[in-house]
Amino acid sequence: MTATVFSKEQLIGVKSITLHRVRVPLVEPFRISNGSVAEKDAILIELVTEGAITGWGEASPMSGAFYSSDTPETAWLSLTETMIPAVLNTAEIEVKSFFKTLRTQPGDPFAKAGLEGALWDAYANSLDIPLCELLGGQTRPIPSGVAIGIYDHVDQLLERVATFIEQGYRRVKIKIEPGWDIEPVAAIRKHYPELPLMVDANAAYSVADIAVFRELDDYRLTMIEQPLARAAHVEAGILSRQIRTPLCADESAESLESLQSLIANEAAQIINIKVQRVGGLGEALQMLNVARLAGLECWVGTMPELGVASAQGLHLATLGGFTYPTDIEASARWYVDDVVAPPIEIDSRGYIRIPAGPGTGYNIVREKVERYSIDTVTFEN
Repeated sequence: MTATVFSKEQLIGVKSITLHRVRVPLVEPFRISNGSVAEKDAILIELVTEGAITGWGEASPMSGAFYSSDTPETAWLSLTETMIPAVLNTAEIEVKSFFKTLRTQPGDPFAKAGLEGALWDAYANSLDIPLCELLGGQTRPIPSGVAIGIYDHVDQLLERVATFIEQGYRRVKIKIEPGWDIEPVAAIRKHYPELPLMVDANAAYSVADIAVFRELDDYRLTMIEQPLARAAHVEAGILSRQIRTPLCADESAESLESLQSLIANEAAQIINIKVQRVGGLGEALQMLNVARLAGLECWVGTMPELGVASAQGLHLATLGGFTYPTDIEASARWYVDDVVAPPIEIDSRGYIRIPAGPGTGYNIVREKVERYSIDTVTFEN
């Protein structure tokens, strides 16, 4: 098994960086065990190099500390006060190793992911090659799975499952919480006995809930994602040895150090690598390599994100080692609109086909960025 190989080396200088804070309404509210959101609040990062090449990134924490303590406000503050000045004060940046520079600043993984994403995009555009080639992958169709939130009634859930299956998604993930777990899973299995199905608890349970997980074992799930608290690596190892269904680490897999702890405690068989949560593409690549060497399976998750970050996640998902469908879905599944063209779409077989061209292959629609912006600021050298 070989480590990821970067295709080329290049230093780039940064001339200016513009932040666009945008709010895009969701098609429907998204509810998990931690809360509910009705709009996507994100920071789009527009970076222009000294050679007049533009790259785009996205810092995309959910509002209200939905998945973590990071919020759009904390990411904006970190970018404006620390990260952007540091980049502009650096004469030349080696993009492939920039994640090491970002490590010197603790925390703020979403801000790091957005800024590094803009650098990677500019880097690929300057070389006129697809982003995936820089990451060590090759353009290929990416299988897409749908993530479905919590509903008040099982019939509502079954209606959404039927809709997404008709649209072609290659697996279904449902959110669960205490009191909303066995019943919805049993109902889906009754109607779709062969459907690739998984559940995501978003850390809503403890090892005291072992009876629930043993009952879930009977429904042939592909995995149980993040059943226990973020730091409960020892407990997850204990749970994993008591049930048959593989455990997937999501919130727990927030860094290379946490991944190594998961491996040491045998706390997961599967790792959900989210570029935003781990702090960028460079960190995601390191984690992929370590997970593969440990014999763990991986897949690319999402927060969810707008088309900028989603497109970069698709390019990451082309690498070997990502064996499950990604959580990256069609733009129209989440948003009344998106800021990229073409929009991200799935075909009738449940695959996303990456457009040809340099960078991600998706273009920013500036008029839409301006339409949804609630704040904009530019920094220049």
